[in-house]
Amino acid sequence: MAIVPVLAASQKLTVRKSYKWTEQLDTAFCIFTEKAICMIFRDVPSDITIEVNGGAFALHKFPLVSRSGRIRKLVAEHRDSAISRIELLSLPGGAESFELAAKFCYGINFEITSANVAQLCCVSDYLEMTEEFSNNNLGSRAEEYLDSVVCKNLEMCVEVLQQCENLLPLADELRIVSRCIDAIASKACVEQIASSFSRLEYSSSGRLHMNRQAKCEGDWWIEDLSIIRIDLYQRVITAMKCRGVRPESIGASLMNYAEKELTKKSSLWNPSNQPKGDLVAGSSGHERLVVETIVSLLPVEKLAVPISFLFGLLRSAVMLDCTVACRLDLERRIGSQLDIATLDDLLIPSFRHAGDTLFDVDTVHRILVNFSQQDDSEDDMDDASLFESDSPDSPSQTALFKVSKLVDNYLAEIAPDANLKLTKFIAIAEALPAHARTIHDGLYRAVDVYLKAHQGLSDPDRKKLCKLIEFQKLSQEAGAHAAQNERLPLQSMVQVLYFEQLRLRNALSCSYPESEHKPMHQSWRISSGALSAAMSPRDNYASLRRENRELKLELARLRMRLNDLEKEHVCMKRDMEKSNSRKFMSSFSKKIGKLNFFGHDSSRGSTSPSKHSQGTESKATERA
Repeated sequence: MAIVPVLAASQKLTVRKSYKWTEQLDTAFCIFTEKAICMIFRDVPSDITIEVNGGAFALHKFPLVSRSGRIRKLVAEHRDSAISRIELLSLPGGAESFELAAKFCYGINFEITSANVAQLCCVSDYLEMTEEFSNNNLGSRAEEYLDSVVCKNLEMCVEVLQQCENLLPLADELRIVSRCIDAIASKACVEQIASSFSRLEYSSSGRLHMNRQAKCEGDWWIEDLSIIRIDLYQRVITAMKCRGVRPESIGASLMNYAEKELTKKSSLWNPSNQPKGDLVAGSSGHERLVVETIVSLLPVEKLAVPISFLFGLLRSAVMLDCTVACRLDLERRIGSQLDIATLDDLLIPSFRHAGDTLFDVDTVHRILVNFSQQDDSEDDMDDASLFESDSPDSPSQTALFKVSKLVDNYLAEIAPDANLKLTKFIAIAEALPAHARTIHDGLYRAVDVYLKAHQGLSDPDRKKLCKLIEFQKLSQEAGAHAAQNERLPLQSMVQVLYFEQLRLRNALSCSYPESEHKPMHQSWRISSGALSAAMSPRDNYASLRRENRELKLELARLRMRLNDLEKEHVCMKRDMEKSNSRKFMSSFSKKIGKLNFFGHDSSRGSTSPSKHSQGTESKATERA
């Protein structure tokens, strides 16, 4: 064997000077074939030792000098004194790469593959194994294989990139990394275009359209990219964006990479499994770098990634203490599509000291502020929808309704927390504009839960909390519950009863004549004024409670009266439909004919005609 195995540190080398190196001998090497070199040096003792990082090789000067310009220069510098040892400790790839280069120098055949081509390119550049010193040298052969074979196959490019992780920065200087990245981006773009053409089909009307339900087969490269390091992955995704790869494909690749890198520890995506101390101790710089890099690579288009994935990144960013810019970017992205979030998404655990709340309320508040302050011009809407953005049926108003329900459910979920301060609860409730909530049932439920969990609140704090609720926007069931809720302040209970009475009065306004409606309204205003005047003194508390009970009884009577009026209205309508219109008109004309419309007013003594006409009028009116 021409290559001597790696020598131990204690083994002595017997270096024998067999050749006197001259410039003529270097050129004479060209007449020997590779097989002849192997035969010549099979039994010749070694005369030089090459030390590299990871081992030492006892070799011969002649085959090394004939191929490597670096070794030739080192030997030439010590021409007078016979050199027997050369140190190449900074050789890229270590002992494995040098062994391949030495095999090439000795003419031993080996196969160039995607697993070693990066090492061969780097070691040939380091040893200066170029065409200047020998024809068809190792550098040219490795470069030819890289350009003609590797760069035409996406999987090979990914494998070469993985091998380049330990060869930087030399692999970057030789443009091995950039060539592979450009090839990956180009191949992914071509695969995407081909997949898009395969999904084109004709509709029943003869028009060509894209079948979105068909499975996209152009994104098979997503799984392959998950094996490379984060810095190289960032460069690949950036190149794909420049080439025009779909944002959905970019998002799918980011999700797959995050799943591989961040879910190695279950605590990252399910923080409830471990205590907070273990989470902080287990956080590493690599995971923080992965989260920050993935956030920087997220597409700017909405819905390119699911909002649940954004919330998962936000949890990881909070737990790993990522940069403020990273967290603010995630909060802004989440706020722009908060209307499709769920309650579980908003329940972000708090990773601070033990005295803090169970959930991160401050982060949710910033998300709500971003949602409220987002510009409508950023939405992908046409001109017609832009003019209708303030209408109740516009997308922005619909999003407000959804988010208001979500916030009310979130408040009800965090309200039992004993460490939740009143200011934070009110800040979350007031983060949305006033017109976002059409019904305040959810907000009333959250306030009631907070009052039940924090029974030590003072009266001013309770009043301040109940000011969040607009009692006229409560439903009938919520109003009935609030009227009997003893946890509410007295002023709030009176407001509930007042608006309940107004609701019933408005319902009865269609049934009562105008003359009968005014006295009831005036009496209600008087009673409500008396109630408001008697609210402040504590001595009148018993009388106030008694008046509240009387109001409840009055409400019950009004409801019964309303039901009776509705039944009478239905019966009258049914009778009118059954009556014959012709008979009614004939009988009505006969009664009209009997009336004396031209009676003299001066005849005061004759009262019988007037009495007769009045009786006829009353009968006709009753029949009508």
